[in-house]
Amino acid sequence: MTTRASSALARCADLPAACGLKHVRMLPARMPARSLVLSLVMSLARSLARSLALWIALSMSLLMAPGWSAAAQQAQPSARQASSVQDVLARRCVVCHGCFDAPCQLKLSSPDGWARGASKQKVYDSARLDDAPMTRLGIDARTVRDWRQKGFFDVTDTSNGMSVLEQLLRAGRKTSFELGAPLPDGLDISPLRKNTCAMPGETRDYLKDHPQGGMPFAMAPLPDEDYRQLIDWAADGAPAPPTSAGPPEDAARQLIAVEDYLNQKDLRSRLVARYIFEHLFLGHLHLEGDDPRRFFRLIRSRTGPGDAPDEIASRRPFDDPGGAFHYRVVPVEGVLLHKEHIVYRIGPDRLARYRELFQDADWDLDALPPYSTAAGGNPLSTFSAIPARSRYRFLLDDGLYFVRSFIRGPVCYGKVAVNVIEDRFWVSFLDPEADLSVTDPAFLKAAIPILELPVARTDGTISERLEGFLRLGPVKYQDFRQSGYARKYEAEGGPGYADIWDGDGSNTDARLTVYRNFTSASVVSGFIGSVPETAWVIDFPLFEQIYYNLVAGFDVFGNIEHQLTTRIYTDSLRREGERIFLSFLPPDLRMPLHDSWYRGPLVSLVNQWAASPLDNRSPTAIAFQTAHPKREFLTRLLRIAPRLWPQTDPINRCSGADCAAPDTAAGQLRPLTAKPAPFAKYMPDIALLLVEADDHDAVFTLVHDKAHSNVAFIFNEDLRREPDNDTLTIVPGQLSSYPNFIFKVAEARVTDFAGAVTKMRSPQDYISLVAEYGIRRSDARFWSTYDRVQAALNTQNDVEAGLLDLNRYRDPKALDPLESLFGFSFSPD
Repeated sequence: MTTRASSALARCADLPAACGLKHVRMLPARMPARSLVLSLVMSLARSLARSLALWIALSMSLLMAPGWSAAAQQAQPSARQASSVQDVLARRCVVCHGCFDAPCQLKLSSPDGWARGASKQKVYDSARLDDAPMTRLGIDARTVRDWRQKGFFDVTDTSNGMSVLEQLLRAGRKTSFELGAPLPDGLDISPLRKNTCAMPGETRDYLKDHPQGGMPFAMAPLPDEDYRQLIDWAADGAPAPPTSAGPPEDAARQLIAVEDYLNQKDLRSRLVARYIFEHLFLGHLHLEGDDPRRFFRLIRSRTGPGDAPDEIASRRPFDDPGGAFHYRVVPVEGVLLHKEHIVYRIGPDRLARYRELFQDADWDLDALPPYSTAAGGNPLSTFSAIPARSRYRFLLDDGLYFVRSFIRGPVCYGKVAVNVIEDRFWVSFLDPEADLSVTDPAFLKAAIPILELPVARTDGTISERLEGFLRLGPVKYQDFRQSGYARKYEAEGGPGYADIWDGDGSNTDARLTVYRNFTSASVVSGFIGSVPETAWVIDFPLFEQIYYNLVAGFDVFGNIEHQLTTRIYTDSLRREGERIFLSFLPPDLRMPLHDSWYRGPLVSLVNQWAASPLDNRSPTAIAFQTAHPKREFLTRLLRIAPRLWPQTDPINRCSGADCAAPDTAAGQLRPLTAKPAPFAKYMPDIALLLVEADDHDAVFTLVHDKAHSNVAFIFNEDLRREPDNDTLTIVPGQLSSYPNFIFKVAEARVTDFAGAVTKMRSPQDYISLVAEYGIRRSDARFWSTYDRVQAALNTQNDVEAGLLDLNRYRDPKALDPLESLFGFSFSPD
């Protein structure tokens, strides 16, 4: 029997109805193998006989159709199949195989990804001493042969039988866990679990040792039609879909204009283009007025416009390109993941803004700065010729994009990276005219030698580098900045509301809310939720430092030293943002408020090592009217002109008529935002609530704000947790790339759901909540519920929407009774 015939028979065994074998489901479960085969053959014969006349008629009509050929007869089914399977791949496979943390680096978001295959090498390894080889899809290798030389192996080859992909799909169909029940004990679903990554020839032994290791891993079986399409596609060798057509004429003209602007030859334009590239290399560029689902990215290419792009695969955007190059704008290929989809709008209006900021400004340049790690490690010196006002305005124009690049950025799994920030805080920006680095060239010139980022230091021992840029640099700059602004405020009477950027009357990015979701983070415009514990005010030097530390200078494939120093340096940047915020509050309240953020053993020693004394003398120009200056200051920022943001939050921060009506879902969820919230500690970091109505679905994000005594240390976060002080923030719509769990409730039962949550006082209460309203990974409704949640996100913003990632989706289990007895803190994550 041929390989293809074997695959066909196997497909019929999995889905008899798909092959016309409607009576196979009635066969005795223990029928002898010979009788079973005979029955299958007879059923096939009956099915073929019924279809023979139709098949002959159809064949004759096709053969007589104009332009029909044998080649077309062979090509068309595969093309149609590959095209139709794309949606299934996205909704069922890319949800776990899209980012750097995809199991075995198998990325199924594009044909290049599944052709590349899988690897036994891990991207995330916090203990490696050397940099790992870079494996960025579409960048670090161009052909399948190149990927094979990098250790990737084939998962789609059917020449010797079923491919690895097909075997894993079939194994996923045969998982034995109970639908709707907790997954079997011992089945590790952590994103950091050890993956075996079976190569061709090893899959059978792998599945023998890991019978639950099929695809989709540890989830409900796929719907029949989805499974059939995937199996047919895999058995056919996983063909690629037809190549999409190029952009329409108007979009093509815009692309040419962007490339022309960036490839001008004069020195000033070349430096500006480098500055723009280093800030946009990670973005998904959306052309003004273009199709909401078409995006591009900016690259450095060895070839110029008119020739096929040849991307220079540098480790960082400021690395030496190694010769002449051109900036090119190329399509973003494959499925758009929400985690990686950071949108930046560009086109004629944007180019006019660039000319206003950079070309029309008064500045000179005699020579271009060099490309080097040291130069890239201090962007304030590299681009010092460009006026600071122009650079800061460039960043402020798209504050949400740039802060989102810090938050989403290149890191897919970032527990250590994001535990440097509080679980929720508000961000605003110092007005350019109040920023000494903008208004006083001498101030910035003196600051530049101090502001050296970790990536810039490559010589000396690690202890010397830690001493240089983790203690001496930040502490010295804190002293320098503090003394400069003390002189300014002594003369002016201190900072006031006018010193906070107001968005120039139209830009809502001037107020942002950042959420830390345990292993990831999110950011949205506006001030969302109750008044947070901390807040940041960002000025120009801090903005650039954060960007180059966490985005331009960060290497996912870097060694432990790089990851460690990046994390520790971010701690000093967080402190700087907090200190600028504190400078607006009354001097006598600054230290008590600061100390409330840094409580616990050893933290005072860390503060002495990592920070200079806080300025508690310089005045503030604000005449506070209440006994709560922090709350007064932050909420006033929403009320001063131009009033671009809601002054209240109708679910989390409101009173009286400003609150959501009690007969709405939003109003019925308001009790979840109560303080204290003894129930909050049992909730996932990010849960989605799908509210079902007759005419539409509504989705709310339930954000678990975890309390800490401080976030000053890298490790042992659990020792600094204060779960009794946890709270919930309820946000209409979706904001996170990684839902941890989904609850589903009918509109008429939202009050019941909210009441069940607020009554939780034990882990078992949470398990009861899951049993009543939850959608487990094993739930028969899992995939249909996920589709509805994803559809709601797509509707929420068609340009910004991307595919949600299910690698963080949890499987709630009851605690061991001894854990409850001895009082260990509980978290379903």
